[in-house]
Amino acid sequence: MENFPDASSPQYNRRTLTVEDLQMRILMHGDPIHVNKVIDAYEMASTVHAGKLRNDGTAYFDHIARTAMILMDELRIYDTDMIVAALLHDVLEDSRTVTRDVLDYNFGSYVAYVVETLTKDLDAAKVDPERVDLYYAERLRKASQDCLLIKLAARLDNFRCLSFNLKKNPHLYVSTTLSRYVPIAEAASDVRLQTLATLIRNESNTVLG
Repeated sequence: MENFPDASSPQYNRRTLTVEDLQMRILMHGDPIHVNKVIDAYEMASTVHAGKLRNDGTAYFDHIARTAMILMDELRIYDTDMIVAALLHDVLEDSRTVTRDVLDYNFGSYVAYVVETLTKDLDAAKVDPERVDLYYAERLRKASQDCLLIKLAARLDNFRCLSFNLKKNPHLYVSTTLSRYVPIAEAASDVRLQTLATLIRNESNTVLG
């Protein structure tokens, strides 16, 4: 787990993963038999998130791609279902046509379960964000550790983008992550979760000082 990206680089929030680079990673390190399944997930996610921008002006899909890259490049996770779920982890929030049944049919029941677990009720969050986030964190505590791996990989990417004005209230985002999500990872026996927790804490120092 070496050569972590330099989050201070002004280009970090514009890094992404091309379909060709993804295919190469899977063929070299993953399961070549299921490379098409991973590519299908990439294409579904890129279509669902097409045109959506983040607060820093970058394409939302770039965040999705970097989340998958953190799993592969930093944690050495090349399990097909994990990479597929990472690529699809926000599609249920951003699509009216992609449902759990669609994910189940195309990618299998486990991927559908992970993606649904990672999906927040955005409408409810607009009314009572605190309650929704507490419920969400508790759901992750009880879920498969794969769900938390993807969630914390996504949070790590967001932490690395905070210096680009990604969040309106970065201090709240950091403190919430450190108080609700990181302790779950630190209590786990999975060294990959503990690694993510450490990386997130290290990144938080740039915001909290």
